Amino acid sequence: MSNIPINRLNKFFSEEDFILNQSIGMEYLHGDINMKLVLFRVDVSKTSIDDVYAEVGKDKISFLAPVEFNGLVRIEEAKNNTYNNGLVRYNEPGNMTISVYIKHLDELGVDIKYADYIGYSETEDKIRYYTVVNDGKVTSDNKHKMFGYKPHYRTITCTIAQETEFRGI
Repeated sequence: MSNIPINRLNKFFSEEDFILNQSIGMEYLHGDINMKLVLFRVDVSKTSIDDVYAEVGKDKISFLAPVEFNGLVRIEEAKNNTYNNGLVRYNEPGNMTISVYIKHLDELGVDIKYADYIGYSETEDKIRYYTVVNDGKVTSDNKHKMFGYKPHYRTITCTIAQETEFRGI
């Protein structure tokens, strides 16, 4: 695949402008906000999957070394749900949406994939774990492109991981 320069916006926005804006945003996110998360990547090569049901048994998932990364976190409001046709109620924490710079993931040499786990410090003494349900790899929309130039971040969607499913490593 050849490198084709993107020239359609050069009159008003160039690669240098893109790099400057991205570095300002990353400095704000990583320096000022400094929201840290921990990525637990599933090691697909060492995780054995059941041949019949294509499932992985409890505590049978192998992980790569955890990686700390920065991202902008938004957690949705908790949902009040029911079991057994409304007889038993429970409150479920809302989904977590993370915006993370593509350049940051490249610098760390990691990729966030579907079914990976992410730890988020909710308080000083409580970490919540989430599983990735949308890895945000489709970045061809205008939302993820800087001024229509090229994509600069991914939006990762995660849902709460039950304690019986994942408790950290």
